Amino acid sequence: MENLVKKAKSGDSNAFSQLIRMNTQSMYKVAWAYLKNDEDVADAISETILNCYEKLSTLKKDSYFKTWMIRILINNCNEMLRHKGRVFPAVEMEEGTFEEPGYLDCEWKEILASLDEKYKTVILLYYSKALSVKEIAALLGISQNTVLTRLSRARKQLRAEYEGGYIHG
Repeated sequence: MENLVKKAKSGDSNAFSQLIRMNTQSMYKVAWAYLKNDEDVADAISETILNCYEKLSTLKKDSYFKTWMIRILINNCNEMLRHKGRVFPAVEMEEGTFEEPGYLDCEWKEILASLDEKYKTVILLYYSKALSVKEIAALLGISQNTVLTRLSRARKQLRAEYEGGYIHG
């Protein structure tokens, strides 16, 4: 991906288009988690693509393209929500946000929905979006150690709830 970012930064519009195609599904899932409306999601993604194209030269590390793009998308979603009177302070990942064929059966959806938001967010970003701990930390504005702690606690809570313990906290 870094090679494509370098090409896009040097003006290669095909490379930029390829970067967008590679990340469209991720953008859709994040935007849907915020907006829950296909028209608003399409608007947010379009605005994000335009912002990324115009500001690509400001990206400091090419390896952070996806994280940078998702942060722009979240800002655009929050801006749209501000106009509608509702803003989410962090990445919202609700039950059903990542519905794909075979992604999670009903039992796992129920257990995942019972997690605290801060744990659910890191679990979904790590496992569903395949973001690294470093990328999640940058995206959420928290330390890598905090991400690791939340992942550990979330796994512990998921394990306990799956095994019938249903602990919270």
